Amino acid sequence: MKHVDHLLRRLVAEGLGTALLLAIVVGSAVMGNRLAGGNAAIALLVNSIASGCGLVVLILAFGAVSGAHLNPVVTLSEAWQRNLPGALVLPYLAAQVAGAFAGVALAHVMFGEPVFAAATQARTGAALWWSEGVATFGLLATIIGCARTRPNVTPYAAALFIVAGYWFTASSSFANPALTLARSATGTCAGIRLADVPGYVLAQLAGAAAATVVFGWLYPRAQQETTAGATVAGGPGLTRAVRQPAP
Repeated sequence: MKHVDHLLRRLVAEGLGTALLLAIVVGSAVMGNRLAGGNAAIALLVNSIASGCGLVVLILAFGAVSGAHLNPVVTLSEAWQRNLPGALVLPYLAAQVAGAFAGVALAHVMFGEPVFAAATQARTGAALWWSEGVATFGLLATIIGCARTRPNVTPYAAALFIVAGYWFTASSSFANPALTLARSATGTCAGIRLADVPGYVLAQLAGAAAATVVFGWLYPRAQQETTAGATVAGGPGLTRAVRQPAP
């Protein structure tokens, strides 16, 4: 029963954390678009700052429970590095996807939008796919590199990279398959057509795989590993909590 409760807390943390992340991303995009008066640069600035600040807070809040992956490629990479039991991968992914859609609905209700609406925003083409690969590579490179060298700064470094990614990538750095899929259910400026989602997700998976291989080689496995969220308290007890075998 104790193991079941521990697993449930992990999944609730991943689902709730991802829901809040999507509410921040979509909500700040809508707010920025409404207040910017047609100035796309100001709208993007608002969206990027809110998303980065929110991500730091969410990692700090949920890291001690689940590792605060909030992103399927982070979960897959952590499992690949053997920092997360394989049995937890599918439950984590399910919680993240469900949470992402809940977060879109949460943002829509706050801004008087339909709970869900099919996105019409076209986001496709080689330049955008390449951008998503680069963005996801950079995010995973940041997480792995910092977690293995300066673990206490990992939450801040990951969030700062996301803020930068909004500006230096043509795709505005989604870098998260759950976020990408859920944004197909918003008809706001934050949306992406469902038909364009596979291209983004494949690019994200490729970027994450490349970063895991390259940075796993650059920073050989230490005796004790931590995930991005597991670094926030900086203690070995937290590492054990994240790496505990699946019930």
